[in-house]
Amino acid sequence: MARKPQQQRSKATVDAIIEASFICVARDGTAATTTRHIADVAGISVGSLYEYFSNKEMIFDAMNERFVADVVAMLQPLVPVIARLPIGEAVKLILGHFEDFLGRNDQRYLKCARQAMGVDIKDHLGPITRVLMDIVMQHVMHHPEHMRLRHIPAMSYIFINGGIFAIVRHLSDPSPPISYEELAQGLADMISHYVAQEMLLTAPATQD
Repeated sequence: MARKPQQQRSKATVDAIIEASFICVARDGTAATTTRHIADVAGISVGSLYEYFSNKEMIFDAMNERFVADVVAMLQPLVPVIARLPIGEAVKLILGHFEDFLGRNDQRYLKCARQAMGVDIKDHLGPITRVLMDIVMQHVMHHPEHMRLRHIPAMSYIFINGGIFAIVRHLSDPSPPISYEELAQGLADMISHYVAQEMLLTAPATQD
């Protein structure tokens, strides 16, 4: 970003630029979107746009940051509910809300994900990973029997990052081989089966 906004009016201008960028990318794709298009939709001059962003790549970077921030804001209120659900239901609830999130504003985020958020977004996923790790810890606290699971931090890291990769890959594919619902069910089943197997393997020995 060429200049970090300090005043409320400047912040409003940056928000307008980012919002206009989502509209342009969803409508025209990244290659066809220009700073002129973005400025026109935002209702400002190109010169004003360049006061805050040096080029459209920096705007796309800000779009990724906004996308991640909005995902985190969507997830955080769900934590108390998710923590109390069985693990498979928890995964499906998260992914169901994410699907609804992508469908907002005429599927703007979904269209942008397919256009611009494939590889580039990986550098911004830290906040999403952290809130998902917090959900895991909250879930274990509400299901103390799961303390028997081995390697919780390592397996959480694998499932979270593997799941995020699968979702981003799916969203970036214009013709995915499976539906989003099948992906969600598959991820829920995978984690549920792992937890069930671990609970069997670590069950206390019974005396005859």
